[in-house]
Amino acid sequence: MAFWSSTPALTSKVPRKILFMFILSLSVTYLFYSLMSCYTTLQFPLKENYLYQARLVTEESTFAALREKLYSATSSQGYFGENVESTTEQTQTADYAVSVAVIEDTDILGTEERATGWVKTQLAPTEMITGQTVVFKREQHQESSTTDEELNRRGNSTATPDYEEKKLPHAIIIGVKKGGTRALLEALRVHPDVRAVGVEPHFFDRNYEKGFAWYRDLMPSTLEGQITMEKTPSYFVTNEAPRRIHSMARDTKLIVVVRNPVTRAISDYTQTLSKKPEIPSFEVLAFKNRTLGLIDASWSALRIGIYALHLETWLQYFPLSQMLFVSGERLIIDPAGEMAKVQDFLGLKRIVTDKHFYFNKTKGFPCLKKPEDSSAPRCLGKSKGRTHPKIDPDVIHRLRKFYKPFNMMFYQMTGEDFQWEQEEIR
Repeated sequence: MAFWSSTPALTSKVPRKILFMFILSLSVTYLFYSLMSCYTTLQFPLKENYLYQARLVTEESTFAALREKLYSATSSQGYFGENVESTTEQTQTADYAVSVAVIEDTDILGTEERATGWVKTQLAPTEMITGQTVVFKREQHQESSTTDEELNRRGNSTATPDYEEKKLPHAIIIGVKKGGTRALLEALRVHPDVRAVGVEPHFFDRNYEKGFAWYRDLMPSTLEGQITMEKTPSYFVTNEAPRRIHSMARDTKLIVVVRNPVTRAISDYTQTLSKKPEIPSFEVLAFKNRTLGLIDASWSALRIGIYALHLETWLQYFPLSQMLFVSGERLIIDPAGEMAKVQDFLGLKRIVTDKHFYFNKTKGFPCLKKPEDSSAPRCLGKSKGRTHPKIDPDVIHRLRKFYKPFNMMFYQMTGEDFQWEQEEIR
């Protein structure tokens, strides 16, 4: 009887405990599935974000690796064992002269010297970007259509303008040297809504201390609705230029004419050779040690063509939407097509068309003409279209291998494939 008498108490407690445990388990189960549902909802965006971040890290690592190889530093000696020169405020942007080049299949450094009598002079502010290596000297024979006297005459001019007013440029052709910048500027000057200064002001690299009033006075007077332009190709490789242009007007439109860096380097050398016939051969200047394949990327003719490294500085101040990259090759083959892109970029009507161009077989590039004018087409000067010297095919092959990773990075950064590799195959 004792057992059965205790049964009501047992039956009154056990079901309550079971009910409590059952409810608790249901609550935990519900919470678990709720959390799982939230995780499933958030899983794909998070995963995509991680993959995007990983891709960025991979790209940055690849770029850093290329830069590290290119910027391999030497100790305290210059090009021919010269002591490193201390930089002044004017040349603080000159630290980027690469001391050791990327080599094809080895990291061994060569010590082969150049031909005697060829000493590189100090890098000018027109072709410098910040780096981590010693300052080399370079040749002071950069072609420019502008002299200091001519700029000063323009800057101090007090003549009354024929047009409404002078303005700072809305768009600037910032590069690159020997890419086709003069041809592009001359074609743009045919457009009635474009007013451009003919000389290269070099304001953001050489004459910045003269101030914006001096710079504005160089510009042609314009009417409302007209665009003011200038071109100075050395801006693209000048470290201070992006910041200075951004401080002038952050909405400035920038145009860069690029060309196969190997062909561009040969054209650059050809220009120098026409002025200084005594300089060493292209092959001698291009290599620190040709046997080992050590390319001398401190030579300005080669350094300019590493477009990706220069563009990296510009993208710190300007978005890609404000930059247009014009193909120097297509500017020769299809000038009207490239001009259509440029006019669209500048917000202009497509007035400069194929009827404005005539291909000069002797020079090998198009010349300008006015459709309504019966006179002969107007071609660029004798300094354009020079015959290139014959270069050893092995040297060209090595340079193509040297530039290829930088070209690939440049394509990725700009979102445009200039097909320089396909051009080389043909």
